Amino acid sequence: MHQKPSIDATMLLVICIVLVLPEFSYAAIKNYQFDIGLQNVTRLCHTKSMLTVNGQFPGPTIYAREGDRVIVKVVNHAANNVTIHWHGIRQLQNPWADGPAYITQCPIQTNQSYVYDFTLVGQRGTLLWHAHISWLRATIYGPIIILPKFGVPYPFPKPYEEITIILGEWFNADIEAVISQALQTGAGPNISDAYTINGLPGPLYNCSKDTYKLKVKPGTTYLLRMINAALNDELFFSIANHKLTVVEVDALYVKPFTTDIILITPGQTTNVLLTTKPYVPSSSFLMAASPYNTGQGTFDNTTTAGILEYQSPLNNNKNLPLMRPILPGLNDTSFVANFSRRLRSLANFQYPANVPQTVDKKFYFTVGLGTSPCPKNQTCQGPNGTKFAASVNNESFVLPTSTSILQAYFFKQSKGVYTTDFPDNPPFPFNYTGTPPNNTFVDNSTKVKVLPFNTAVEVVLQDTSIQGVESHPLHLHGFNFFIVGQGFGNYNPNTDPSKFNLVDPVERNTAGVPSGGWVAVRFRADNPGVWFMHCHLDVHTSWGLKMVWIVLDGDLPSQKLLPPPYDLPKC
Repeated sequence: MHQKPSIDATMLLVICIVLVLPEFSYAAIKNYQFDIGLQNVTRLCHTKSMLTVNGQFPGPTIYAREGDRVIVKVVNHAANNVTIHWHGIRQLQNPWADGPAYITQCPIQTNQSYVYDFTLVGQRGTLLWHAHISWLRATIYGPIIILPKFGVPYPFPKPYEEITIILGEWFNADIEAVISQALQTGAGPNISDAYTINGLPGPLYNCSKDTYKLKVKPGTTYLLRMINAALNDELFFSIANHKLTVVEVDALYVKPFTTDIILITPGQTTNVLLTTKPYVPSSSFLMAASPYNTGQGTFDNTTTAGILEYQSPLNNNKNLPLMRPILPGLNDTSFVANFSRRLRSLANFQYPANVPQTVDKKFYFTVGLGTSPCPKNQTCQGPNGTKFAASVNNESFVLPTSTSILQAYFFKQSKGVYTTDFPDNPPFPFNYTGTPPNNTFVDNSTKVKVLPFNTAVEVVLQDTSIQGVESHPLHLHGFNFFIVGQGFGNYNPNTDPSKFNLVDPVERNTAGVPSGGWVAVRFRADNPGVWFMHCHLDVHTSWGLKMVWIVLDGDLPSQKLLPPPYDLPKC
């Protein structure tokens, strides 16, 4: 008589571990559909028809966990061409899902659709998605929330509740008309009419009937997931009479530190812990955001606000005094520099800071404004009758229109689309933060920089004084980078590297180039494909402050660019 085979103790233990430990559970597939179309929205007593996703402003939240596969079908019901960028998602081997128009894909045309399909590898925290063509991200944007894998705790106290706070801008005018007029006249664009918190301007604006309210319990810790989705403005944020503990930036944990105020530039995210007072105070508190701006052009110098209210059975919060935070001055560059220097990677065993200790290739890029000649038989309203322009190493990037750079690269059809001679250094050296040169004209080109796979790269980004010094939030697609150094004035390659932090520098996907200064970043080119780098002030991107990296394939299958999906949009 045959006995049934027994399961030995070791196998039984393994089965129990797999069943009990959620870390062993399979990654999920998260499916979303984004329907892009016109929606009537009213703010500041002004109703306009504007593009939204699923009729929402801001748009819907993408929820997922580290390791999940996210599939988003984007259907374009609008007259405008559209793309969506998943800002900060690394898109390993898969720039086809990255989204910048004419860089990695042709845009999705009217009544067409495209499926963005990507996996979240080694990332957890807060990011954002937004349109990545012209200025449509003014209204097409929303949060991405990536939770840790099941069973993996946060490296900070577990909050009672998590709240998303997304900062944005409101324009009474049609946003495409604003940038179209600016590009035609060569002048700076018309400014926004208000800043917003979760799409609402708040009580400090005339005729504003919409205010975001956050109701909290006393003696409780909340995680605020802060996102700056504004088009053109870096913003200070503070809550009156409350401290904020910064625990994460750009979906990367940092050494916690406590502050009254944070700075957050367009494209950046910052998670903060808010611990409420142990008692119910006899007042409510404004949470407010106002601009940081050092440029010479006009900008929206207003303040958006929401209200922090304590829940209490004893009062209904009516007629309580409203405390207001003290925000920095609009050009407080010293606060910005000090805040930036406080950011440090966790750099521990679980979350190491894998900053390249040595580099294979060094680049020195000037970033800033310039001018272009006024076309014949036209009057221009830029500096001295010219048109405003912007550039990296004096190259003002021109997007192709008949294909995307990624398609041209993958199908080996680059001729007439782009060239590979982007300069490693400024072609015309001058005192970058001193007196600008007489000739401020930029070169218009479509030049890229090619990197062998796994190259350790150092880029020093240098602000210039042409048309005035100004902070530039630079965003790199496809990678995170380490901010190893920053300073004011001109970068000195002989003395500044000795002060670099190669131990626990903060890791980000968007970094502010200091106004009248420089920032040094390092990254490893371990993601094959075509990757955009640009200023996240959209007016500067429109003027040409952008460039492209091409990272070649490595030897292994996991180091090669994947082929395009079948539904890749056509130009």
